[in-house]
Amino acid sequence: MFFIQTMKNTQLTQKHISLGAKMVPFAGYNMPVSYKGVNHEHKVVRNHVGVFDVSHMGEFLVSGPKALSLLQKVTSNDVEKLNIGQAQYSCMPNETGGIIDDLLVYRIKEDTYLLVVNASNIEKDFNWISNHNTENVPLKNISEDYSLLAIQGPKAVKAMQSLTKVDLTAITYYHFKIGDFAGIDHVIISATGYTGSGGFEIYCKNTEVEQIWEAILKAGAHFNIEPIGLAARDTLRLEMGYCLYGNDINDETSPIEAGLSWITKFNKSFINDTYLKNQKDNGVSKKLIGFELTDRGIPRHGYDIVTHTSEIIGKVSSGTMSPSLEKAIGMGYVSTDFSKVGTQIFIQIRKKRIPAKIVKMPFYNI
Repeated sequence: MFFIQTMKNTQLTQKHISLGAKMVPFAGYNMPVSYKGVNHEHKVVRNHVGVFDVSHMGEFLVSGPKALSLLQKVTSNDVEKLNIGQAQYSCMPNETGGIIDDLLVYRIKEDTYLLVVNASNIEKDFNWISNHNTENVPLKNISEDYSLLAIQGPKAVKAMQSLTKVDLTAITYYHFKIGDFAGIDHVIISATGYTGSGGFEIYCKNTEVEQIWEAILKAGAHFNIEPIGLAARDTLRLEMGYCLYGNDINDETSPIEAGLSWITKFNKSFINDTYLKNQKDNGVSKKLIGFELTDRGIPRHGYDIVTHTSEIIGKVSSGTMSPSLEKAIGMGYVSTDFSKVGTQIFIQIRKKRIPAKIVKMPFYNI
């Protein structure tokens, strides 16, 4: 017997279609990949302001007096450092040296936390946390009830200030306020995003998102706001050297290998901390690096990284033609011996070895 899984829509799917978006399946959802083209949309965000519908992302609520204890166990970063109104980038290590998912942790109230996880991992993440919830901490998957919009770009603050009484200039990076926005109360306004160009992420109920979307486009019209698709979100995050789960990190890559030691804190106990501490202290056999091609070509996920003698030393995890830099860039894992900045490597693109050099990330500096 065969079961056909129905593609999910966000509350704004028809809005995207009416705006001429090219729609593609992504993480089980029907999502806009582009409207006017990736290069155009990318530059809108870098230079002006754009709005993304990222309502496919997952949200969990963790609450009660033991919430902190559970989160300290399942995440790598130190949740105890979070004050109310702060967010934190983190990951959930598995028991074999890899990563279950990367995520954001928000401290909403004294004993209430919001977790924001990748769309493709919602069920996997919820099950993982549930399986380690030995003290029956209240845990709720609210992904189906909430929407998420990302308003990104250097003009985001000015473009959106008319929609809220909250002083947007006062919300510092990785902090948030809960307030009015576009005529809706109790909206989370978070100074986060995955583009590197500043801006906000707006969390609201599904019943509220259409009103907020229309208000964002209207308020931002004077600032040249445009809707932006997932393709530009990918090129924007890659220019910043931000990891994408499923490409640059996965169940077989450790946070130490991925350059995420800064979110891996050993002043507490968490899943597989002994293994990861050993990696940090004694080194790893492979590392995630950034590179630029020095000849024509575009690196893609899965391409071999080789030496001048065609010895395979790693694989490309992400690659693109950077719209901002107008050069081909990528990330990939290589043997540690070949990971030093400035090292020449080659990307095997079909039958050609294309020269490249390892560079320091981010590729793009604001």
